[in-house]
Amino acid sequence: MEQDSLTLHGDGISATVVGQGAELVSLRDADGTELLWQAGPAWRRHSPVLFPIVGRLRGDQLRHRGQNYPMTQHGFARDRRFAWVQRTPSSCTLVLTDDAESRIHYPFAFRLAVSYSLASRQLGVTFEVANTGDEMLPASIGAHPAFNWPLLQELPKEAYRLTFADNEPAPIRRLKDGLMVPTPQPTPIEGKTLALSERLFDDDAVILDRPASTSVRYAAERSPSIEMSWHGFNELGIWSKPGGAPFLCIEPWRGVASPVDFDGEFTDKPGVMPIEPGAKRTLTYRIAIGREP
Repeated sequence: MEQDSLTLHGDGISATVVGQGAELVSLRDADGTELLWQAGPAWRRHSPVLFPIVGRLRGDQLRHRGQNYPMTQHGFARDRRFAWVQRTPSSCTLVLTDDAESRIHYPFAFRLAVSYSLASRQLGVTFEVANTGDEMLPASIGAHPAFNWPLLQELPKEAYRLTFADNEPAPIRRLKDGLMVPTPQPTPIEGKTLALSERLFDDDAVILDRPASTSVRYAAERSPSIEMSWHGFNELGIWSKPGGAPFLCIEPWRGVASPVDFDGEFTDKPGVMPIEPGAKRTLTYRIAIGREP
């Protein structure tokens, strides 16, 4: 049986990826400090790949040409076994393609490749979505990495903050029962800074549906730091489990949950990424590890 996990090594960083869901399950710095949430009882995942939807659809149903297909939150890719197509000491690529099982939920031909690559204290992740069929491929895709919060157990959660590259004055969006609430909410971000607290997630995720920034830094004084940067994604979700949990998710998205009042064709759903037959879309994000003074 093919080995279903691979640990990549770079200068000052290591990462472990598994074939199930093409999921990143460990990310360590040069000191061996584990930065990624280890799928404890509060949430049984590490960094799932969200495809072919982000968030929920109304009634958990995807509608295409008048027919309904069952589709649970965040799609099925995170629960499917990917094929390994490339492995080196510092990089790997895994692929998922449509089959009889996927077409029960998603009646489209596709090829999804997920690649991981280590450089000096950085992990690069690439999503490539290709339309291998003869009709338009409507898709969404997102990253969902969960980082330990706090990164160092001796620090309180409230010591941590998110610092965006640019000011973020735009209103945010919120969810109700997993669906997008129509009315934008005032942003809790002050200038470039979002102070972190458990109460921030009482109303579920904080969603920036038009972020000005393409990077954000997660850090506290005298702690390891994480800088997330992204290209090709239009939205950003920030989430921890309401009620308190020892992780923080920083999630570049290309797509969002259905609005509470949307019940139309999936191709018309707000946020869907259309891909022409024979075309592909490439989206990337990068995790850079540092340490705060």
